[in-house]
Amino acid sequence: MRLQVARIGKPHGIRGEVTVQVLTDAPQERFVKGEVLHVTGGPVAELTIKNARWNKAILLLSFDEIADRNVAETLRGARLEIEADEAPDNDSDEWYEHELLDLKVMLDGTQVGVVTALRTNPAQDLLVFEDSSGEEVYLPFVDEFVPEIDTEAGTLTITPPAGLLELNVEEEEPKGEQN
Repeated sequence: MRLQVARIGKPHGIRGEVTVQVLTDAPQERFVKGEVLHVTGGPVAELTIKNARWNKAILLLSFDEIADRNVAETLRGARLEIEADEAPDNDSDEWYEHELLDLKVMLDGTQVGVVTALRTNPAQDLLVFEDSSGEEVYLPFVDEFVPEIDTEAGTLTITPPAGLLELNVEEEEPKGEQN
């Protein structure tokens, strides 16, 4: 089983370095010189880390196989993955994005959407799902708002705070009223 540890962003500089969105709790262990990462959605199958360094809060990676900015640009949006050494503990409260993708989002017994992503952030993770009207909804991925995940049934139950699902919905102006 492979686990995604990063998503490649834009090139940085002219020597093939790229920015990455870190999707692991242990970047200092995952992004070391000589580490071979699997690539999904990119022009190559594997990349070997040449150098990893932080520029403020952004991780910059260079790879043995990438020599210039033009080639680095072809990697934009690719996913960097590692082979998981051990099966995840089923009793754990930790979830990987691939385990949640495409689960039906349920609210009070009714499907209100489908999970499309899990965004990992320093403060807390965000569950991303597409609602029935095609809008993207972000929900803090905490026990209070996501109390039950049943991968066998293919469902995820949410209990969002009042008004969260309607937060970005545009209201139609009542007909007959003119300003």
